[in-house]
Amino acid sequence: MKATSGHFMFGPEFQYKDLAESFPEILKVFLEETDQLPDDDDVMQMFIFINQQALKKNEKPEGYNRKGRMRMIFPLGSNQFYLKSNIAGSEVVRLSEKVSKILTKSGVKHTLQWNALGPKDDD
Repeated sequence: MKATSGHFMFGPEFQYKDLAESFPEILKVFLEETDQLPDDDDVMQMFIFINQQALKKNEKPEGYNRKGRMRMIFPLGSNQFYLKSNIAGSEVVRLSEKVSKILTKSGVKHTLQWNALGPKDDD
């Protein structure tokens, strides 16, 4: 299967703080698997810290929306986040399934959808 985006959809009861425990692992796996891991560990710790601060306050985190092979997007006004690639491939599917397992292990209820970008969600 090939996809350009993998969407983690949450129910109406979802709160951003539900991701606080699992987010560091999700971000590390995302950056490692996409070969976007920063050379400097301090930069990595900064990415985790900034996102964790928002999550602990139950606010939308930054995610990882920099130029690169893939992005982790938290769209405004939506109970979801998604991984997006510029090209359709099996990498999006494989990585999204890994992230889904981390969420499930952490007890975060979600559904995984493919290529569910609407006009306002696309960068």
